Formats: sequence, structure tokens, C-alpha cells
Amino acid sequence: MYTIALIPARYNSSRFPGKLMQMLEDKTVILSTYQAAVNTGLFRQVVVVTDSSEIFREIVSHGGSARMSLKEHSCGSDRIAEAAAFYPEAELIVNVQGDEPFISAAPLAALIDAFKGPAGEDTDLASLMCPIQDKNLINNPNVVKVVTNHDGYALLFSRAPIPFIRDNETVDVPFYRHIGVYAFRRPALLRFASLQAGPLEKAEKLENLRFLEYGMKIKMIEVSHFGPGIDVPEELEMARAMKKQEKK
Repeated sequence: MYTIALIPARYNSSRFPGKLMQMLEDKTVILSTYQAAVNTGLFRQVVVVTDSSEIFREIVSHGGSARMSLKEHSCGSDRIAEAAAFYPEAELIVNVQGDEPFISAAPLAALIDAFKGPAGEDTDLASLMCPIQDKNLINNPNVVKVVTNHDGYALLFSRAPIPFIRDNETVDVPFYRHIGVYAFRRPALLRFASLQAGPLEKAEKLENLRFLEYGMKIKMIEVSHFGPGIDVPEELEMARAMKKQEKK
């Protein structure tokens, strides 16, 4: 399939405005993410889609591809759905978050593989999850949790701990972190953008809940790990420390 990556890049993030233009070593967060996506070698095109002329200039001045959004959007998937009209040849569109500078090829390849072969013919939409190893993250509202059915399709996403262990007993139940990377067949992305945000999405500020509120099935692909994203200033400092550690 003709596969592209579109990176939604909103400047005024509600929890950390301007985070994409923060420096991570010698590059901004958004440029680091863009170059990491390109370096996976998985995509025919990688394009940053933004509402910010500053972010646009940051990408194109370093030889990258960027596109300005034509209007305001409530979430990243809405933003890339608008941009998808300019890439009619794209059959599979991967939404890579702009604050994921540590992305690598292996988990993205696993996501794309969900659409291949007979088993993938019915997959319209897929996303990633990984086991939560640090139990302190279960109660962190910046860490989105997901539970699935036996076939690996999402049942619910939440900032709250799910599943909730009611009786404080030792229960052998895994906790999974949702990784905010999506792959869409083109019709599924366009359908998503045609739908209004529902009460669950508005309450939790999670676009993935729109899919579930309208009965869309999300195939969840488990990966062992995924590089940390940057949602709050503390995570930027952690990312900077990781970059320094990589150089040792």
C-alpha cells in the first residue's frame, strides 16, 4: 500500500504551549520527530501539518515537508484528515504525534503490518499499546490506558486507571498504555473527520474515544516498548536527559 505519515503539529498545546518548538539537544522537538519518522524508511512521504507559521518554517528550512492547516481543528486526526485531500494516492495514512521524538521503525512497522495479508483486509484503523511496567504510571492522567477484547480490539480508553481493581486483591490483569499513533485506511480517516466529538471525547480530551462512540473498531497492536512522548515540561527534561544518555 502507498503509505504516508502525517504529523499534526499544533503550537498551543493545552498542557504545554509551544512544546514542539522547545529544544531537545540541538534540534526542536518537532524537527526531531519529523526526522525520526523519515529515518524509519517506512513512508513514501512524511509531512508536518500545522497551524503555526513558526513550525512550518522550522520544518521547511531544514529541507522537510510541511503544510499549513486551512482552518482550526479540535484534534490531530481532524487536522490530518484535511491534509489527506492533498495526497490522493495515499491508501494508508499514519498519524504520528508531533511530540514523539524517540519514534523508531519497529513499532511503526508492526502497526503497518496489521493491514497486510488476509487478516488485515478487514482492518480499517489500528493503533499501538505497550505494557505498563511502572505501576506509578497507572494513576497518572497524562498516561492514557486502554483495555481490549479477546480479539485485540479496543473496548475503552481512559486517563483513569482501567481496569479498576475493586477489592484491592492480587489480580493477574495487565495494564496497557495507549500510544497515540494511528494508522488509517483512507476512508476510515475521512469518516472520522465527518463525525462530531461526543461527550466521552470532550470529557477526557481523547480523540480515540470518538471512534468508539460511533462504533468504529480499533485494532490494537501490542509492542514491547515505545519511546516516551512529551506532554508536560517535566517530560521534556526527561527527554533531554535521555538524549544525553544516548551520547554516552
